[in-house]
Amino acid sequence: MIRYKTQGTCSTEVLVELDGDTIKSVRFINGCDGNTQGVARLAQGRKVDEVIELLKDIRCNGGPSCPMQLAHALMEWKQENG
Repeated sequence: MIRYKTQGTCSTEVLVELDGDTIKSVRFINGCDGNTQGVARLAQGRKVDEVIELLKDIRCNGGPSCPMQLAHALMEWKQENG
């Protein structure tokens, strides 16, 4: 389980469960409920690299976004786990 403390977003944390390099589930703590549920569902079943590529540059009001924070969590996991 990945636990990532978000920075600069309404959500405060993102939890990611993986099966190898495939995303099994995503849960955002706080944030805009409908949007974070949508991002979480769209990420399910996708490969880590695919989600990183899709979400890493998404901004919210010129700053970080919840999707971007999910990408950062996955990038950090990749760095730590090869």
